[in-house]
Amino acid sequence: MEKNREIRGQSEREPLLQQDQPPAVQPTDEDDKMFWWQKIQGYQLYALFLFLITYLLNQLDRYMLAITIKPMSQELKFGDMGCMIGSNYSDAVAGSAKCGDALSQTECLAKTYGNGSEARYVCNWDYNGQGFQYQIVAGPVFIVIYTFAGIFISFAADKYNRKVMLASCLILWSVMTLLTGFIKEYWQLVLLRFGLGFGEAGCTPFVASMLADIYPTELRGTALGIYNWGIYMGYSLSYALGNLITAANINDQSYTLHGWRWSFFISGMPGILIGILILLTLKEPERKNASKEATQAQQGDQSLNSTVSESKLKRLGKILKPFLAPSLILAVLAGSIRNAAGYVFAYNTQPYFTGIGQSKEDIAKYMGWIPIVGGSLGVAVGGFISDRVVKGRGIYARVAVVIASLLIAAPFAAGTLFLSPPYAYICQIPTYLFGEMWIGITLAVVVELIPSNIRTSAVAVYLFIISNIGGNMPLLVPPIQKGFENQGFTKSGSLRGALYILYPGLYVVGAVLFVPAMFLLKRDQVKLKEAEYVKMQTSQTSIADGDKNS
Repeated sequence: MEKNREIRGQSEREPLLQQDQPPAVQPTDEDDKMFWWQKIQGYQLYALFLFLITYLLNQLDRYMLAITIKPMSQELKFGDMGCMIGSNYSDAVAGSAKCGDALSQTECLAKTYGNGSEARYVCNWDYNGQGFQYQIVAGPVFIVIYTFAGIFISFAADKYNRKVMLASCLILWSVMTLLTGFIKEYWQLVLLRFGLGFGEAGCTPFVASMLADIYPTELRGTALGIYNWGIYMGYSLSYALGNLITAANINDQSYTLHGWRWSFFISGMPGILIGILILLTLKEPERKNASKEATQAQQGDQSLNSTVSESKLKRLGKILKPFLAPSLILAVLAGSIRNAAGYVFAYNTQPYFTGIGQSKEDIAKYMGWIPIVGGSLGVAVGGFISDRVVKGRGIYARVAVVIASLLIAAPFAAGTLFLSPPYAYICQIPTYLFGEMWIGITLAVVVELIPSNIRTSAVAVYLFIISNIGGNMPLLVPPIQKGFENQGFTKSGSLRGALYILYPGLYVVGAVLFVPAMFLLKRDQVKLKEAEYVKMQTSQTSIADGDKNS
């Protein structure tokens, strides 16, 4: 009887251990006394470094088109044409000649600089790198495939090797970047841009899922924050490489435009090497359970790993199910609104500062380093602070950090528009420092709320939502600007008014939406703890009753 009781008790306990206890070593008192940096292992740092470089290359290759579009369009002859200063003249000459005011080729070529016998024709009529053909490859061709492919690519990553998937995507988009340097026709650019979006779609979903399994909960926000440095590092590097390499005109004696091709050669080659390094040196991390909140929230579902043959439609439903929770709906919507503010200002930074009389040198002198320094510190500090706050409080505490950071950043964002340079630029430092904290924190919240067996696909859904909402928000700038112009504002004043609404204004809106999300997450956390306690009591009662009956 004792033997049967032991066997029955063991069989009754095993399901509880499988469902409620992740197969991980429980922390000891000694572990709790360790500082956070003492818990990091060398391999964890190495993996994070490779992921950071991967994201840097992701952003570098993505934005290289925007930096080199003017010489590219002049050589391939696509897009709009306009009046511009000749390449042999300085911006000071351009300011006096006002080539940009010319509306026709005749008017453009008639503009001169100087008086009398010293007057010179300084303006050219050429492709300016703008227009519908540029917008179609910079926007829809890339963003549509990038967002949709991210979801479907990640389906496989929830079942197969994420390391191999990530390396394959990195090599693919790097090859697309490299081949862009060889294009001869516009349609070739469209196809390669399409391939670039497909490859880059696999970057963050794979990395976020792997980091969640490599780093413990108390370090996850910091790791994701450091990973997101790649956004600012790659973005800034694209300006440096794109401009300097194009101007250097490497290995070309016959044309003055071909230097842009080397920008794609040089930015594309490192990704192939890093992809091979990931394949050879990284290990596929063991898939760990999601946070306790996510695991308990999904306790009514059977494990997806046991339903390999389920239909793709059914699997998509299981992936989307967590996003129907009110707390996650509000968190993702708030993140999308904050993301939109970043898109709006990124697309209008140059026009705004140019409109208030700043030269290209002035803009580059400040904006060339402020995003990488302020943004990188912001996401890292945000992740670090949220990791300290969340310990002992739960996931909802991360959202509190986002709310505070956005409300602190909003006045500085407004100061960028209200104050004159250089103070306008200086305001960008705290704006980036506090305003960029949301990226790593919000992503950490999402991965902690999603079970590990669908985490990669869920991250792709999250990126799909915030990219489409945020990426399309700049379309609101022209109608709002036109509304201000109808009220008698100048063009620069009208743009400033539109940016007040869609830049610091969206910071505040995002913070407001994060507030109910925080309270809903806190409510869910309390309910899950209560449900866990009731389930534990019920299980103990069942075991006790079984012992009595035997």
